[in-house]
Amino acid sequence: MKYRGYIGTYTKKDSKGIYSFELDTEKATVSDVTIAANIGSPTYLKITDDKQFLYSVAKEEENGGIASYSIDVTTGQLTLLNKQMTPGANPCHVNTDVRHHYLFSTNYHKGTVDSYLIDPEKGTVNPAVSTINHTGSGPDHRQEKAHVHYSGMTPDGKYLVAVDLGSDLLVTYSVSEQGELNKVTKLAVPAGSGPRHLTFHPQLKNIAYLVTEFSSSVIVLKYNPENGSFSILQTVKAIPEDFTENNQGSAIHVSSDGKFVYSGNRGHNSIAVFKTDEQTGKLSFVENTSSEGNWPRDFVLDPTEKFLIAANQESNNLVLFSRDKETGRLTLVQKDISAPEPICLKFL
Repeated sequence: MKYRGYIGTYTKKDSKGIYSFELDTEKATVSDVTIAANIGSPTYLKITDDKQFLYSVAKEEENGGIASYSIDVTTGQLTLLNKQMTPGANPCHVNTDVRHHYLFSTNYHKGTVDSYLIDPEKGTVNPAVSTINHTGSGPDHRQEKAHVHYSGMTPDGKYLVAVDLGSDLLVTYSVSEQGELNKVTKLAVPAGSGPRHLTFHPQLKNIAYLVTEFSSSVIVLKYNPENGSFSILQTVKAIPEDFTENNQGSAIHVSSDGKFVYSGNRGHNSIAVFKTDEQTGKLSFVENTSSEGNWPRDFVLDPTEKFLIAANQESNNLVLFSRDKETGRLTLVQKDISAPEPICLKFL
């Protein structure tokens, strides 16, 4: 089988925008890295479940915001539908609810969470309905103010969870039918840990996994659907205890069977593999696998989940691993895949 994927990038050097690529699962190769849309620093992407639309972070001169595209599933080309841009820094993350009724963006530099309504027929995005300004700081010198890095809906669709790296907080919001956000509750994680991205267990809907940028850990969380609150169940290191150089946690993803969690390490330049407990969702460390490049910003499991592809931002390469579904372990297949400033990977 051949699968189409997309690469979100920085456009500080050689990149021109969003790129597409092809994974051939029979040959176990990644090829055909080509430009799919010209746009400034589309560092994070979200593809709708029906594969009709792609939403991207966007930057235009002194403005930042989001862009919507229709997807040609045959050629992989993207057609711009519309943009919503405002003065100042561009967001770092974009997401939708499962109905694709709302779009959410988070802005690291501004410390904000924005919500938008999506036109369900056209796929276009209306101007922001809500903009929430986070406040606070942390003990690390990079936590001088709020830095919101991620937001996403809970599996039950009741709440939006925003992850604030600058203030060491998870903040839960209710979302009105009109897309307005209202704060419900918050959880403080250990000071200076720098929470970055969150993902939920696909079967145990009350279990979530949080990767921290500064403490290089994965925090296992219990979610209470009654009030939107979270509590900490477990914290595990994602790098060896004796690694003392600079490391920053990056992305976190879980296999669809819920058996394995993967988290990225920039600096140690590895993907950490964890096995989950089927009853509790707690983690046990399996291994660290080299990312075969510098600064693995993100990675993705392919639709068959027989493969994992990592994006090394500083060495401008994608790396293809095969994945053992029984042990979770990764084996290098291909590492010479050139891609400019790769940040985020998504499959159709």
